[in-house]
Amino acid sequence: MMNKKDYKEICYSLIDTFLFAGKKSVEMRNEGLITEYKEDNTPVTNGDIEVNKILSDKLIKTTPNIPLVSEESTKNKTNNNLTTFWLIDPIDGTYDYVNNKDEFTINAALIVNKLPTIGLIYAPAKNRMFYTYASGESFEIINNNEVKLDCKKKTKVNQIKAVHYSDKLKPEIMKLHQKYGVTEHHKMKSSLKFCVIATSEYDIYISEPRASEWDIAAGHAILQNAGGIVTDFENNQITYGKKDFINPSLILRRGANL
Repeated sequence: MMNKKDYKEICYSLIDTFLFAGKKSVEMRNEGLITEYKEDNTPVTNGDIEVNKILSDKLIKTTPNIPLVSEESTKNKTNNNLTTFWLIDPIDGTYDYVNNKDEFTINAALIVNKLPTIGLIYAPAKNRMFYTYASGESFEIINNNEVKLDCKKKTKVNQIKAVHYSDKLKPEIMKLHQKYGVTEHHKMKSSLKFCVIATSEYDIYISEPRASEWDIAAGHAILQNAGGIVTDFENNQITYGKKDFINPSLILRRGANL
């Protein structure tokens, strides 16, 4: 049975690996990526595969008894009894990665009893590294300094900034934006959405059911441990290890009062 000290030790042991994987991902992009398409018609590059190998090798070495589930691997995906396991998305935002944009991220989360505990997200092209290992212990590295995240409001009074994954909002999302008093929204790809709410650059993100558990687990841990709120549309807790790793609807809030 692991405790907070164990989680902290594991988390910090992974940071250099994330920084290395991020550097490698950018180097490979600069050299020219090889892109193929999976059965679901989504792109995967040799960069995705290399980052997956770097993260997987480190995690297996660090926690050999904890199962690992990755977007880029079939291993453990048919196991319906996972409760404590790693969830990896080697590169989230592959479109940005392939098209020389900068919002792609590298992600890993440790799920304990179906809930996210450790989370690490690195946005290499932005040089932004985020991580968490327990409630009240979420951080970003800024100018080589560890800065604690606490979700305190930084947007202006009467300003509620939403982040969204597409240019055009669906009617259901627009209705919820009105409910929460959103005054403006901006497009953002990848799990970086979770991080910029944890830093209080934005206040809220709302999404209908889409993507997969590995897309959101690390960000969930970072935001929630910084003091944010993560639920579905019915205010239910988000759990992990569901059949086919499918996500429910999602509402990320910086806090109860935006």
